[in-house]
Amino acid sequence: MALSEVTINDKIEVLHLAAGYPVVQVRTANIISKDDQEISRNFHRHVLTPDADLSSEDADVVAIAGVVFTDEAKAAYQTHLDAQGE
Repeated sequence: MALSEVTINDKIEVLHLAAGYPVVQVRTANIISKDDQEISRNFHRHVLTPDADLSSEDADVVAIAGVVFTDEAKAAYQTHLDAQGE
């Protein structure tokens, strides 16, 4: 009887918010298998904003974020943050 556990990026979505900037939503799946048969799957989500530190993200997430987190998106996010502080 062999148990194994793996975590994968199950879903990566780009959401364009009404505030005028995109975010990247990542859903990871933690899969536990017994003798190559899946016995458990749990999900976790996290959201990345244009100012996010991507150093701990998988390459596929970094690639998508690199496309959508343009200078324009970063400026729009900063404008949103500045407006929240007023």
